[in-house]
Amino acid sequence: MQRSRVKDILNREAAGGPVLVQGWVKTRRSSGAVSFIQISDGSTLKDLQIVVEQSSPHYALVESLNTGCSVSVTGELVESQGRGQKYEVNAQTVQLLGPADPEEYPLQKKRHTLEFLREIAHLRPRTNTFGAMARVRNGMAYAIHRFFQERGFQYIQTPMITASDAEGAGSMFRVTTLDLQEPPRRDGAVDAAEDFFGRPTYLTVSGQLEAEIFALALSDVYTFGPTFRAENSNTSRHLAEFWMVEPEVAFCDLDGLAELAEDFLKDIFRYALDNCAEDMAFFNQWYDKSTIATLEGIINSSFERLTYTEAVKLLESSGESFEFPVAWGLDLQSEHERYLTEKRVGRPVVVTDYPRGIKAFYMRLNDDGETVRAMDVLVPRIGEIIGGSQREERPDILLERMQQAGLDAANYWWYLDLRRYGTVPHAGFGLGFERTVQFATGMQNIRDVIPFPRTPKNVEF
Repeated sequence: MQRSRVKDILNREAAGGPVLVQGWVKTRRSSGAVSFIQISDGSTLKDLQIVVEQSSPHYALVESLNTGCSVSVTGELVESQGRGQKYEVNAQTVQLLGPADPEEYPLQKKRHTLEFLREIAHLRPRTNTFGAMARVRNGMAYAIHRFFQERGFQYIQTPMITASDAEGAGSMFRVTTLDLQEPPRRDGAVDAAEDFFGRPTYLTVSGQLEAEIFALALSDVYTFGPTFRAENSNTSRHLAEFWMVEPEVAFCDLDGLAELAEDFLKDIFRYALDNCAEDMAFFNQWYDKSTIATLEGIINSSFERLTYTEAVKLLESSGESFEFPVAWGLDLQSEHERYLTEKRVGRPVVVTDYPRGIKAFYMRLNDDGETVRAMDVLVPRIGEIIGGSQREERPDILLERMQQAGLDAANYWWYLDLRRYGTVPHAGFGLGFERTVQFATGMQNIRDVIPFPRTPKNVEF
């Protein structure tokens, strides 16, 4: 007999027929001459109730079961006599697959703190919260691929090891095979020529630069993979390893990119609400009672467009007492972004045309010479959720911008070549997957929306 998933069993139109179900015991209780087992196989938030009569030859085994055990059950699917579930299984056979010592198993029938669960990340997927998180994360990842695939984008796998700093920030993890105790030296410095790749290499902070190579050949591409940033930031919003979604579109300006970003967010949030409804309702009930309403508000709204200069004027005239100063030339902080979306405009905002001094070298310089064709998509509750730009396609201006950023143009020879051979206007954005899942579910800490968080001094599991 083929195993049936709990989700499929509970979604059946009618009871009847034999089933084979396997999973982990959540709870067990006895009432009179009957024992009830609640099991879960992770396919749904709901448990399946197994009913074992005292006359069953397996009753003694069932009475010894405890939370955490894994079991295999065959039986008849019937309509439940109790409240809280539509169906239950009248067990014919019960087999213990794997025991769990009740004195040692750390997950008992009580609420555990999220901090404690991070310490047992190998077991936390069995809890309601992290089972729901895994299913929502999976659903949103699928929605991202579906969105781009249905629009003819090609999925490009960009390298994780790179010699280029795509953001010019310098906070990159070094990749090396050199003996750190006695590295080879030349003229007093570590000789990178003796390293595996013959030069300094790093874990990537972005797949954007490589994605541009393929966009300038295939027109519409996207990347979706792990990226790394060596910032010593021990906050609820930062990870050292995280996943980025980065579409790159040829023959596209900033206005077209803003339209793509708006359609993209609405589509993936709608997919999560429609296809992960049970899990989203769980997060709405237990973690943030506004999360579903917030997502529906984004889906049903038309995003406002403001230039950075207009946004600064609105903030300066707001009368608000912000913690961080507001002035032209300074980057907007989360409190400024939330004011715009939540109080001033009341819906998502796309802010464009930022000062060149606070944006990356590859962003297209505007005719005023002071601003670049950059954009940030701001949403309620968190502020920026997408950052992007029209790329600088003019080789002479790009070279000048690199020099101003202190970058060695020799390391970006291929990037400059793209501007010399058939250059076209093109644009792209980046979306941090974990921050998006965090926003969608209402979770307060980004470490709780990724299976195995990598943070300063923490690389367990």
